[in-house]
Amino acid sequence: MSQTASVPQGLPMDRDAGPFDPPSQITRLRETRPVSPMVFPDGHVGWLITGYDAVRQVMADTRFSNRQDIGVIHVPYETPGMPAAAEPSPQTPGLFISMDPPDHTRLRRKLTGAFTVKRMKQLEEGIIAITEQQLDELAKLTPPVDLVKEFALPVPSLVICELLGVPYADRETFQSNSSKFMERDVTLEDKMAAIGAMFGYLAELVTSKRANPGEDILSDLARDEDLTIEELSGMAFLLLLAGHETTANMLALGTFALLEHPAQLAELRDNPDLLPDAVEELMRYLSVADIFFRYATEDLELGGETIPAGSTVVVSLLAANRDPQRFENPDVLDVHRKVRGQVAFGHGIHQCLGQQLARIEMRAGFEGLLRRFPTLQLAIPAGEVKLRTNMHIYGVHELPVTWA
Repeated sequence: MSQTASVPQGLPMDRDAGPFDPPSQITRLRETRPVSPMVFPDGHVGWLITGYDAVRQVMADTRFSNRQDIGVIHVPYETPGMPAAAEPSPQTPGLFISMDPPDHTRLRRKLTGAFTVKRMKQLEEGIIAITEQQLDELAKLTPPVDLVKEFALPVPSLVICELLGVPYADRETFQSNSSKFMERDVTLEDKMAAIGAMFGYLAELVTSKRANPGEDILSDLARDEDLTIEELSGMAFLLLLAGHETTANMLALGTFALLEHPAQLAELRDNPDLLPDAVEELMRYLSVADIFFRYATEDLELGGETIPAGSTVVVSLLAANRDPQRFENPDVLDVHRKVRGQVAFGHGIHQCLGQQLARIEMRAGFEGLLRRFPTLQLAIPAGEVKLRTNMHIYGVHELPVTWA
């Protein structure tokens, strides 16, 4: 395959189109070649998938593997201290997001009962109470305040800690380590140290729950003798990380987006019944968990291209959710939109297990925030908001806000 100037050299990361939009280079690629070759820093040619139909096909086809131990891992952007390609590493026990069936199926099945729609509806009242309590704490503060620190991060952290049975008093430890793990520009040594600290902490926690189980998800898992302590630790790591990072960033970035779209904000404030649709639209519009990796286990045809076996495939959920072939006026935020088929929670067997929990938290968070703080506004110019362009999950590092 000829490598022309149009082939991206690494993953386009520059949010030059605005804080809520995909990099313009990704948008152009989706228009011209939605299944595009991409040159990795080590010279290896992989693939970048930006079209909606192709993204769904990759996510649904188990021949595109999640396992990172089946071949050389190619990093699609330059990361200081991290090699462009690393040797295959053994799978982490319990980390079922990086597994294929049947290993993935065995572990994920043990959690499906804890995250059913019915079970989440039963927890909704408690989630609303936690949200209101945090809003009470926010109201006591003198603005300007950082909405990330005082609301967007505490709410999902409190909820997931209560669900899993993780002491909320330990939040600073797991939040700092998970933040280090999610950071792009960090050395491999620092990243491994953060992971080691998290797994050490969680191994002690699940060991204690196996000895003295309580009424929480980790205790329920610990009662299952089929799971080793290492598997329990890996599952706990995944649940804790996913349970607060994504929702926290959606609450903060979603608030930022609404404040920058005052007409949409007013519509939502005046019509709370729009919240379920608005949450789906914000998920589509922002797609904070954007980039995912797959590895082709055999030669595959995709979007008119041949993907050779062993290829690293990078999928952009944000690009898919902004595809005009699937969504009308996709770059417009419209809280009235009846979104169907958005892929912000993924697609296929790895679709987000906690998506119903996230929806409840976002509905409660946005509704409470707009109701309790009708004059909420940014305390700094929008251009000065610090974006999480250096993190694997997008959002804002801080969101200074004020109110009358």
